[in-house]
Amino acid sequence: MSEELELKLLRKIEELKREIRELKGEKLEVNSYSFSKITFSDLDKIINIIEKIGDEEIFDSWINNNINISSEDLNFLTTLLKSEKFFIERYKEEDLKVKFIAPILNRVDFKLVDIQIRDFYEESITYKNKNFTLTGICDFIVSKGLNYAKTPLFFIQEFKKGFDSSDPRPQLIAELISAIEINNFTQMRGAYIVGAIWNFVILEKLKENSYQYFVSENFDSTKINDLKEIYKNLLFVKEEIKGFVQ
Repeated sequence: MSEELELKLLRKIEELKREIRELKGEKLEVNSYSFSKITFSDLDKIINIIEKIGDEEIFDSWINNNINISSEDLNFLTTLLKSEKFFIERYKEEDLKVKFIAPILNRVDFKLVDIQIRDFYEESITYKNKNFTLTGICDFIVSKGLNYAKTPLFFIQEFKKGFDSSDPRPQLIAELISAIEINNFTQMRGAYIVGAIWNFVILEKLKENSYQYFVSENFDSTKINDLKEIYKNLLFVKEEIKGFVQ
């Protein structure tokens, strides 16, 4: 068995053990937090985290990119939306992923074999320091590595229900923090989806255990103009990752 495969299996086994302990009602080790259950209250206990409201300039290069959508891509988006528009808010999370989100992500195509980049679903990540552990299964990652996520570069947290049930933001923030620390970066991009609404997120590290994050305006994927912008934003991430790795 290769070292990479062995490491991936060990990660999966550890995550399964953790999930079994949670199902049994057993307590995790002190200051260990699962992505799927972490809250802003939990984050406030272990780090300094600030939401920067109204600082939209940070999204200028990303949201106001100059990427043009081809006629083929526009036809794809128009056809997809026509087929799924009235079901998006009705779908369960897995239905939403398979029927609407995955076709968009597959069209963007983050698999770049020549530079060892691809997208991963349900990938395990763990970050641990002397004070706390962040761990769990991430819905969607673009990362360096073909067998497992070696260097996570972009995250999407997919979520069907509204904020009154659960908030996807702290989970995404915890994943972005983990990636920043694993990669020794100072900034990381991501997005979260609640039903039809997409929001893009930038997390910045200010200093040790201190971060700030920015949330974009809402993009309503049931509206073709917003869907085109979502698609362009994802293409921008792909091009940025290619430039970074190359």
